[in-house]
Amino acid sequence: MARPRSITDERLLAAAETVIGRVGPGFTLAQVAAQAGVAVGTVAQRFGSKAGLLQALSRRATASAVERMRACADAADDPVAGLRDAAVTVYAVLGDAEEAANHLGQLGVDIGDPVLRALLGEHYAAVERELRRLVRQVSLPHGPGAERAARTLLAVINGVSIDWSVRPEGRLADRLAEDVDAVLAAWRGREDA
Repeated sequence: MARPRSITDERLLAAAETVIGRVGPGFTLAQVAAQAGVAVGTVAQRFGSKAGLLQALSRRATASAVERMRACADAADDPVAGLRDAAVTVYAVLGDAEEAANHLGQLGVDIGDPVLRALLGEHYAAVERELRRLVRQVSLPHGPGAERAARTLLAVINGVSIDWSVRPEGRLADRLAEDVDAVLAAWRGREDA
């Protein structure tokens, strides 16, 4: 009978996310293992390689982003606030500017790898689907249709997160909220847009 796993994939993936945020794409499996408090062999056995670890981390990030989006939308007092909060939460977990820049460096590596690029495409598609679902619950009389609105909101949060990573001023979550609010206010026909 196989011995039960006492070290979860979640623990190893959380360690990898922390290490990437701290050191960027040049991280090693040894750093991940040290962060998780396990032997390097444990990480290698579980994911096979750094590429396998990054693929698992990408899948986890997609599921986590959609879960956080749904939780934010459900907790909001009204659908517009829920849409805004859901959009903001996608990148609000990045932390400080240095951590965000390190994740941005990893993004560059991901784009250069065909498998990771495909997983990143799946991530963006999942976030866009959730935004589209939420847009359909909101009255935006001056906005585009749900598909274009979701694509536009995704572009706004992607652009803001990259811009803030390069030129950090204030908190990322505040900047995301301000810019998403500006778009939503214009689509609602509000004069404070």
